[in-house]
Amino acid sequence: MSWDGFQRGAIAELGYRLYRQVDAAQPVAVDADVAPAPQAGAQRSSLHPLQLALLRAAGRAASDPEAARLCGEWPAPESLRAPAAKRALWPRLRAVRARTR
Repeated sequence: MSWDGFQRGAIAELGYRLYRQVDAAQPVAVDADVAPAPQAGAQRSSLHPLQLALLRAAGRAASDPEAARLCGEWPAPESLRAPAAKRALWPRLRAVRARTR
């Protein structure tokens, strides 16, 4: 399967690594435009992975000074298993997204 640049970027953002089936005799080429996997010793964010995904969906970076305040306003990630909590979160996310445009 061949992926274009946008698809490779989206797959990398989701945290997946692209593998390509190659002949054992061929040298393996590395795609330069795919971000490398994070290193084991890399600094990790104190935010929950779901909060990081919600910030990206809201058009904000985790390094944004307002990100911690936004995450504090949202329900705890563990509580979002309940449908009512998810429904309550969507208007907040839309409001944050509207402010970034």
